[in-house]
Amino acid sequence: MSQSAPDPVLSGYRASIDNIDAALIHMLAERFRITKAVGAYKAANALPASDPGREERQIARLRKVAEDAQLDPDFGEKFLRFIIDEVIRHHEQAASK
Repeated sequence: MSQSAPDPVLSGYRASIDNIDAALIHMLAERFRITKAVGAYKAANALPASDPGREERQIARLRKVAEDAQLDPDFGEKFLRFIIDEVIRHHEQAASK
């Protein structure tokens, strides 16, 4: 199979996707730095690791943000729930130390 020259349009799209992916990782890292501080605060003050009321309000708020951004709100919710579950796991670990 012969190698053809890279498609400049496809390469441009892929470069944009790569930049967005890197930005997402940096944003997630910053979010987890902040939630780590929240977890330490909760552990130091004997607060519960999770706050189901806040979580549900956040899900509802971000479903609306997803709709406004023309992103499938079900996907947005799944993504956020994955992040929330990971944060709670970290908070539970902080509380058990």
